[in-house]
Amino acid sequence: MSLKLYNTLTRKKEIFVPIKNKHVGMYSCGPTVYWYQHIGNLRTYIFSDILKRVLRYNSYNVKHVMNVTDVGHLTSDADTGEDKMEKAVMREGKNAQDIANCYWKIFREDFKKLNIIEPDIWCKATEHIKEQIELIKKLEKKGYTYKTSDGIYFDSSKFKDYGKFARLKIEGLKAGKRIAVGEKKNKTDFALWKFSGKPGLRQQEWKSPWGIGFPGWHIECSTMSMKYLGETFDIHTGGEDHIPVHHTNEIAQSEAATGKKFVNYWLHGAFLTFKGEKVSKSKGGLYTISELEKKDFEPLVFRYMCLTTNYRKPLNFSLEILKSAQNSYERLKNIILKIKKSKQKKNKKNIVTAKKQFLEIINDDLNSPKALAFMWEILREDKLNNAEKYELAIYFDRVFGLDLGKEEYKKERIKTKGKIYNIYLHESIGLKDNLRITMINDLVIKREKARKEKDWKKSDELRDKINKLGFILSDTKKGVEIRKK
Repeated sequence: MSLKLYNTLTRKKEIFVPIKNKHVGMYSCGPTVYWYQHIGNLRTYIFSDILKRVLRYNSYNVKHVMNVTDVGHLTSDADTGEDKMEKAVMREGKNAQDIANCYWKIFREDFKKLNIIEPDIWCKATEHIKEQIELIKKLEKKGYTYKTSDGIYFDSSKFKDYGKFARLKIEGLKAGKRIAVGEKKNKTDFALWKFSGKPGLRQQEWKSPWGIGFPGWHIECSTMSMKYLGETFDIHTGGEDHIPVHHTNEIAQSEAATGKKFVNYWLHGAFLTFKGEKVSKSKGGLYTISELEKKDFEPLVFRYMCLTTNYRKPLNFSLEILKSAQNSYERLKNIILKIKKSKQKKNKKNIVTAKKQFLEIINDDLNSPKALAFMWEILREDKLNNAEKYELAIYFDRVFGLDLGKEEYKKERIKTKGKIYNIYLHESIGLKDNLRITMINDLVIKREKARKEKDWKKSDELRDKINKLGFILSDTKKGVEIRKK
């Protein structure tokens, strides 16, 4: 069954055909590691993860590469302003590399929390300076560059199809709106290499044939993607805000250097919005995953929320909407946990038919909302037994990445009157249940005391009270385990 993807390059859905049979080269624009990544950024990485999972679901071997921008990303698309990493150095008074490593580590922790599969290759801009210089030299040799007082620039007028990808009307671009002209020959020219204002002031600067400085932001993605995936590769992903500048410039410099098509399929995720506008510090709705956790939302609740809207459509965010997603996700998890141990005989035909239906849905440009709705239909289907429902839900979860079949118990230590009791809380118990868990702690301690005194009647009465509060208690070798009904 063919996989259809919306290609930004052609502005239409196309049947996906890889360059090499059953092998896919995929590049995703990664984080600039000068600060925390907010949930708007992370929505884009969840979309890329769903794409990778769908490719694997279709039996493709995926080689996934993601960059880490730890130098060269200026605060303005006009190639002006401070380097974001150098700005972080001033803000925190730390070594640039330490800052980059710190926020990259947090970013990877967010990946783990959101169940996003890490790329096969992480590539840092600072570890590929030599390769970036070589690519700039190649562009220079072909006559695509020129020098100004602050750097080496790409002459966009010499690239025939510049702006075609983003459908830019170059003539209508106002200087100062998208880009400041300064010494540039054209409004759309961009920096390949920036000179250090005063060599020695920056923490991150390198020698080059043109002078001491640092690479522009765009050159790193072209350099590293082609190094690991080849001069032409299958898929490039990113946020829709990358279309008019970053990805347009990637295409121009890459194809100018090689004379070949850079990427066959471009996929872009839409914005996360708050009150109809892109989430931002000024507009609101800007949270990190850790901040959502402090508000009693598990990270996979946000992932579930992202699945409810197609990746190409804006996703409106609010804590109320997230709360609704939390209720749905917890209900889904509880259903899966209840049917998990079913021993009913499975009808192979039912399972094969449902898997084909799911594949047809998800292969239509990663239609996660419809695929999610289909799974709910399966769980409500009277013609399927619990064993069949469970197998299908877990199979579909290879795409969703919601950890539906996973069971974990987290240890909680209760100290009272000098004694310590261990209680193991099942993952079905969300952070919002902590208040009720606190309420039953006393019951658990009293029951432990009754069991020690072999007062089985009182022990059973206390278990019943816990049960009425909506929890199931089990006695195991390691201690007391508690899960939701």
